[in-house]
Amino acid sequence: MFVLKRRKSRIFAVLLFIVTLATLFFMYVCHVPWLYFFKFLFSPKRTCACGECLADKYDNWFSERFNQSISPVLSEKNILLSEDTYRWWLQLQSETDPANFSMVVKTLFQIIPNVQWYMDLGPLRCRTCAVVGNSGNLKRSNYGTLIDSNDFIIRMNEAPTIGFEKDVGRRTTHHLMYPESARHLENTTNLILIPFKTLDLQWIASALTTGTIKQTYMPVLPRITANRDKVLIYSPTFLKYVYNNWLENHGRYPSTGFLALMFAIHICDQVSVFGFGADKEGNWDHYWEKNYFADAFRQTGVHDGNFEYNITMLLVDKHKVKFFKGR
Repeated sequence: MFVLKRRKSRIFAVLLFIVTLATLFFMYVCHVPWLYFFKFLFSPKRTCACGECLADKYDNWFSERFNQSISPVLSEKNILLSEDTYRWWLQLQSETDPANFSMVVKTLFQIIPNVQWYMDLGPLRCRTCAVVGNSGNLKRSNYGTLIDSNDFIIRMNEAPTIGFEKDVGRRTTHHLMYPESARHLENTTNLILIPFKTLDLQWIASALTTGTIKQTYMPVLPRITANRDKVLIYSPTFLKYVYNNWLENHGRYPSTGFLALMFAIHICDQVSVFGFGADKEGNWDHYWEKNYFADAFRQTGVHDGNFEYNITMLLVDKHKVKFFKGR
């Protein structure tokens, strides 16, 4: 009996030795997956597989505002808006006699995917994201290669890349827009519509099909070139959450740039910010033009640009995002 136990112990020791050698071999040959696995197995609890994760280090200020349970993207799972959210959303652009919200969205989901996007948060994911604003400080920045090295590249509104690749990059994975700022997109780019009124939802359905809606409060593109399988809708519930939790009700509603930043913070593990703020001379023009009146939006009261910038800088100070200030 004693000899049998010794024999079993030796067999177990040999098997353990073989498993250890095999593990080391595969770590050498296929180092990335196995390193991720061992990081997950032996490291302290992580929120992602990146070297640094924005949600890893506890910060009281950040934790009081950050709510991972609110999805940035609309689906039939979160189609119902609270009465408070719906009333707030309707007054953003003073929409009168709107169509039934639920019916409009259900019709829209017959055209675009009804999917719960970006629910893959976990310790084995590492998603890096670049949020690229439109500031003139991108001119002569040479950030293009760095921007393109990210998994997701998020742009907004007009944001041309052709002719500006050296400074702003070539790739775009996600493009945020609303009807009045709409542009045509490549087939590989996700269109993220920010709806500020029910008519905006009706417009995107029309723009992808019949082209009948040509006017909101101003003329808009009746049709757009975009991959309808890659069209997402920014959730009004998430929009109000950003306004309440992060902007503390400053301005009338958040700017597209700040909404893009919040979108990234909630679906990415590392976030880098480019093209936000003024250039070194204090100008707020766009990188593709010289517009001496570009600073006017900060004076309208629609967006509180100064408060948004201060919140962005707080996120930088707390190591939640990286900020590239350009030139």
